[in-house]
Amino acid sequence: MAEANQLFKEFKIQSVSEFFRRNAAMLGYTGKVRSLTTIVHEAVTNSLDACEEAGILPYVRVEIEELGTEHYKVILEDNGPGIPEKYITHVFGKMLAGTKAHRNIQSRGQQGIGISGAVMFAQVTSGKATRVITSTGGDIIEAWVKIDVDKNEGKIVKKEKHPNPKGWRGTRIELEVKNVRYIRSKQGVYWYLKLTAIANPHAHIELIEPDGKLIVFPRSSDEIPEPPVEMKPHPRGVLTDDVYRMARRTRRNTVRRFLIGEFSRISDKKVDELIEYIAALRLIKTEDDKNVQEQLYERLMNGDVKAVLRSFRGYTKVVKQVAKMMEKPPEKLTWHEAEEIVEAFKYMKFMAPPTHGLRPIGEENIEKGLTNILKPEFVTAVTRPPKVYSGGIPFQVEVGLAYGGEIGSGFDLLRYANRVPLLFDAGSCVTTQAARSIDWKRYKVDDLDRTPLVLMVNVVSVHVPYTGTGKQSIASVDEIHEEIRLAIMDAARRLKSYLGGKHRRLYQVKRRKTFEKYVPEIARALSVLTGEPEEEVRDYFLKFIEERLAQKEATVEEVAEEVSENA
Repeated sequence: MAEANQLFKEFKIQSVSEFFRRNAAMLGYTGKVRSLTTIVHEAVTNSLDACEEAGILPYVRVEIEELGTEHYKVILEDNGPGIPEKYITHVFGKMLAGTKAHRNIQSRGQQGIGISGAVMFAQVTSGKATRVITSTGGDIIEAWVKIDVDKNEGKIVKKEKHPNPKGWRGTRIELEVKNVRYIRSKQGVYWYLKLTAIANPHAHIELIEPDGKLIVFPRSSDEIPEPPVEMKPHPRGVLTDDVYRMARRTRRNTVRRFLIGEFSRISDKKVDELIEYIAALRLIKTEDDKNVQEQLYERLMNGDVKAVLRSFRGYTKVVKQVAKMMEKPPEKLTWHEAEEIVEAFKYMKFMAPPTHGLRPIGEENIEKGLTNILKPEFVTAVTRPPKVYSGGIPFQVEVGLAYGGEIGSGFDLLRYANRVPLLFDAGSCVTTQAARSIDWKRYKVDDLDRTPLVLMVNVVSVHVPYTGTGKQSIASVDEIHEEIRLAIMDAARRLKSYLGGKHRRLYQVKRRKTFEKYVPEIARALSVLTGEPEEEVRDYFLKFIEERLAQKEATVEEVAEEVSENA
């Protein structure tokens, strides 16, 4: 007893903020370049989400001011809806809090950690509070925010209010950070914003670099994406704990009404079917013969629930018991009953979940973004139809492919999730794995590493399966891997057609030059023999060669023979 008491003297409850303060690498704050990019990423994603949900064309301005060696001030300003005063400490000072994490909705940020994690990183490296200037159209609120790490709460160390005669609306934040570095690399702030501009052609983005250079990524589309729609969870994509917790939060008065109202693809008829499946599962578990039990499970999986029920005497009594459960208040649903519901879901057949809540970039906008930023000679885009993974989580894949023009020699893979660039952890990402699995030689790309080719892949979902809290790599899910492959191959076929046509045109030019090389000599000789003006003879044969080479079926030998005959 004495030893146990001694051991537990050091027992302490650790807050979420304290955990992430000690494990900042889990949020992406690892490495001097990556840490700075992560700060900008968290602020920009919040700005874009806020603007789109408010129906505003985004204007985002990022400024990196060098204060000393590996010491910077990061300033980000947007024209979003602003933040109400009472929510400032929650947005910037409380982890796992936000407008997105608790909703089944597509958004760039999904965890409620991002910007508060940036504030914490700035605080622990510089000791300075984050300055927040915001307005929803009324007074301008200027507040300096810090995080109370022990309590996982934000606190305002200083606050001022200013009049707002011009009705400015938006948010500006200033974070002072140390032990970071700004360089123009493919993992730095410049590259991140460039890729963000490609996937968000409706956004105007500006960057002021530490040396004062202004870089502008102008918008190429005035079309604001439709705001995301919250989607009800699908029965095949929930756990027992989900059902149990949702039942305690719902305002429905019966379990039946709860299931119909809180889940997609569940109707009154489907609840009646659910009752039969739960009853059948209860009865199967009473069977002592394991072989018979396995056969009954197999029949249930094939949808023959009524036959399974009829194989037991007195099954109607069990059906009535389950039906009674469906009429009780949801808050009285037990864990075991929630478990029975989820188990029955696995045997039932449901329509695929609705996909109206997904918001892809769209083929036209992908092409606009790639053309505006990369200036290629050829561009194409593919948006695949929505699919589901893990039985009930909807997702969609879209691909953009750009070739030639101002693109430098070498292949670039641009990975995105819900329009957000993924710059790090590429090796473990399903997008990289799918792109590497393509046989590019089939599409007239003989040396991928030397081809001026950019491949963009965007995975859209209400729940992107990231491999970690840093949100830089998508897990290797079979359904997502296959959809990415199909989308890439579709775009690659279009590239193949373009390259084939380009090669044919180059061949035609080469053939034309070969024939035209001998026309002056032929014209001179025929002019002597026929007395016709040399210029007219030359023009005749040039026109003749042009017409014949324009016909795809004409071969070099045929044209040469006809030229000879005409001569």
